[in-house]
Amino acid sequence: MAKLINIGFGNVVNSRKIVAVVSPDAAPVKRMIQSIKGTRELIDATQGRKTKAVIVTSDDYLVLSALQPETIARRFAEAYDYEEKEDEHE
Repeated sequence: MAKLINIGFGNVVNSRKIVAVVSPDAAPVKRMIQSIKGTRELIDATQGRKTKAVIVTSDDYLVLSALQPETIARRFAEAYDYEEKEDEHE
């Protein structure tokens, strides 16, 4: 079953679709953002704040988040740790 990961300000992403969570500071990531700016493939979930993480999905969407990549990764890991504990109890 898919888990939804909170990426800040009430925005969530389907965890099964996440390929990578990367910093927006690297030049290749900046180029990826610029190349799809203005299209439906770029989802800005920053609520006007500075972009601190870029989530790459398996459907070729880029999701911009104001949370640190480490925070998103921790939430991702916590969601799957919880799921594994549920599976053990069944």
